[in-house]
Amino acid sequence: MKKTVNVAIDGPAGAGKSSVAKKVAERLRFLYIDTGAMYRALTYAAIKKNLDLHDGEALADLLSESELSLVPSPEQTVVYWDGSEVTDDIRTNRVNAQVSLVSSHQAVREAMVGRQQALAAGKDAVLEGRDIGTHVLPQADVKVFLTASVEERARRRHLEQQEKGFPSHFEQLKQEIAKRDELDSTRTHSPLKKAEDATVIDTTAMGMDEVITAIYLLVKEKLAQ
Repeated sequence: MKKTVNVAIDGPAGAGKSSVAKKVAERLRFLYIDTGAMYRALTYAAIKKNLDLHDGEALADLLSESELSLVPSPEQTVVYWDGSEVTDDIRTNRVNAQVSLVSSHQAVREAMVGRQQALAAGKDAVLEGRDIGTHVLPQADVKVFLTASVEERARRRHLEQQEKGFPSHFEQLKQEIAKRDELDSTRTHSPLKKAEDATVIDTTAMGMDEVITAIYLLVKEKLAQ
């Protein structure tokens, strides 16, 4: 039986994980799993229901009683919450500002990790997030840690927001990204950190095609072994 291959791509906010992971998956003909979208969807739903975002148990209960699905498409992963599409709703500044808090709760992460592992089980898959290589799939065949300067990550997020017609302020984004880095890296449960066996790729001065090719070659090298 052919062994399936899992690729873990981790890194801080704005490092290009989603865009790169999707393109790498397409090139390899692997399944792409956007784990960040799962936390964003829960954050959006919790805000909409006016839940206390500091209450991890209530958030985990909301997740358990709701239907969350990811549907691959040529442009992006389409996200549904209880049958309603929320793909654009989960990318707003309000969700950006709160998703680190929601994802910091142990009860939430445990519930999400189980779902993510189930999605990847028995499949050739590329998963991106913040703790894929260290917690979700510690035995992943290829692990990559993408990073970039705060300035560059804010610039990318600023352009993304403008393209989608959302209000965006560059200096505010820089502050929010720096704050999120601190929150993600210092949280108690499954913090953002590089797996010991991950390959670090600093994308600050790299084009997307360069990054995609670098990861693609890492995977092909692994497959050739």
